Amino acid sequence: MCKIFTDCELKLKVIVLGAGLVGNVIAQDLAEDTNIQVTVADINEEALESLKEKVDVQTVTADLSNQELIKTIIADHDMVIGALPGFMGYVTLKTIIEQGKDVVDISFFEEDPFSLDELAKENGVTAVVDCGVAPGLSNIVLGFVDTLMDKTESFLCFVGGLPQVREWPYEYKAPFSPSDVIEVYIRLARYIEDGEEVIMPALSEPELLEFEEVGTLEAFNTDGLRTLIRTFDIPNMKEKTLRYPGHIEKMRMFRETGFFDKQEIYVKGVKIAPRDLTSKLLFKMWKMEPGDEDLTVMKIIIEGIKNDQKIRYIYEMLDKYDKEKKIISMARTTGYTCTAVAKAILTGKYKEKGIIPPEYLGKQSEVYHEIINYLSDRKVAFSEKILDI
Repeated sequence: MCKIFTDCELKLKVIVLGAGLVGNVIAQDLAEDTNIQVTVADINEEALESLKEKVDVQTVTADLSNQELIKTIIADHDMVIGALPGFMGYVTLKTIIEQGKDVVDISFFEEDPFSLDELAKENGVTAVVDCGVAPGLSNIVLGFVDTLMDKTESFLCFVGGLPQVREWPYEYKAPFSPSDVIEVYIRLARYIEDGEEVIMPALSEPELLEFEEVGTLEAFNTDGLRTLIRTFDIPNMKEKTLRYPGHIEKMRMFRETGFFDKQEIYVKGVKIAPRDLTSKLLFKMWKMEPGDEDLTVMKIIIEGIKNDQKIRYIYEMLDKYDKEKKIISMARTTGYTCTAVAKAILTGKYKEKGIIPPEYLGKQSEVYHEIINYLSDRKVAFSEKILDI
């Protein structure tokens, strides 16, 4: 297999399924590598044309809910990047694995990815799931730090994507589809406390935290641990989402009133799911418009024992909108994590087969540093503190 950043007679062929805010950035980043030929597929012709004006990519206009069509368009590629909405993620990942293609996926679907593990191994596929910023980069960090400890005792992650300008009424913009954001507010939150799994409603256990350059944010429970609940035996683990103060109350009001319900109801003889209507209305309010600037805040605290000494690792990140390239922060932090992992697989630095949650990559020191250096080159960087406690 040819090396990235070296001359190759044959280019590696990667197809990105989805040309949304993040898929667009993934495609641009991959296309900057002259040894990769990038194809992007989406039903939105306008998004594809806009992307072709920026970088040298091939495009395919396609309804990506059609799995037979996906089989056809991925057939001639070395790797697939899944950048679709969550409700399309699982079935699409299954199709990709069945076709024997390595894949890195950021769709954050609600189904259990490990149900596809045997299928991936049978087909010799490396399938990295949940490969965004959190889950994703946060998992990679935990995977690495865990290898440095004799025993890891706790993992705490605070993370949020926010608009730099707070505008009434929501003080929020969505870098993903509104339906995926709504899922954050309705999916039960799981965390580990004293070795036991705890299940709480999303938006629960609010707390206020201070962040330099940002100010006061509110944190609340979401189902962000995902694969970590299964892959680590750490007695205390929790992930909380960050928003500007007041957001929890608004979203709880929507949820408890039924605006996020999936079950269809009749309105003047028309059958409709309240969530579909809510997504439609919120889209115009939450849509990131050209020039909108955002930021991504993340703080990870990991504690454990090393050589009989209790140690705390603190990682903090504040990433902002890229004014030069006009790329939103959440697309940078999510997209560049995805492309860093994709290149680790394409270059043969990571070779394990099966369903691969991001924490598995962090456990390999060379791969971890490759990913962190890749992000640092793109000015996505952590500050790090190591404290004896």
